[in-house]
Amino acid sequence: MDLPSKYLQKAVEEMSSLPGVGKRTALRLVLNLLQQDKKDVIEFAQSFVDLVEHTKLCSTCHNISDQEICGICSNSGRDKATICVVSDIRDIMAIENTMQYKGTYHVLGGVISPMDGVGPNDLNIETLLTRLMSGVVKEVILALSATTEGDTTNFYLFKKMKDIDVKVTIISRGIGVGSELEYADEVTLGRSIINRSPFDLNLSK
Repeated sequence: MDLPSKYLQKAVEEMSSLPGVGKRTALRLVLNLLQQDKKDVIEFAQSFVDLVEHTKLCSTCHNISDQEICGICSNSGRDKATICVVSDIRDIMAIENTMQYKGTYHVLGGVISPMDGVGPNDLNIETLLTRLMSGVVKEVILALSATTEGDTTNFYLFKKMKDIDVKVTIISRGIGVGSELEYADEVTLGRSIINRSPFDLNLSK
């Protein structure tokens, strides 16, 4: 795409690097920004600078946070005896929207996927095991997507936790097989959390 300005060209290239944004859509968005007040565009850009400079990952659960410890982990009203293991930060948002879960979380940062070059050492598994060693946690809920990679990760985590005195459960399969957790509707996801079952009973299914 030959554009009349090198600055326009650069902005379109950066915008089109976002997931799901093609060159034509990127051009339309950038041209729209050019039509806005300069102050509004600068404020828009500054919000992304602030995002990368001031947000961090919670040192306990790896959720996005403005502080060292996220609002969920630091909330005295949350059930610290229960940890819900998710693959992605977006999964926390999906589960929180159901208003059915009052425990804490642990973000793995993905799932085991040899095809994509992702192994156990690439995930936040050791920090999860360290949390379990405290003796505070009584239940770990495996809430990974119902995919081959999600099931592989569930099984790996179960084996790593089998000698730890903690109950391991898995969300019920109201979530369709092959579905990503973040796209499940709130009612189905909420029921899946409530109707969770012991993980070892699911090994033969």
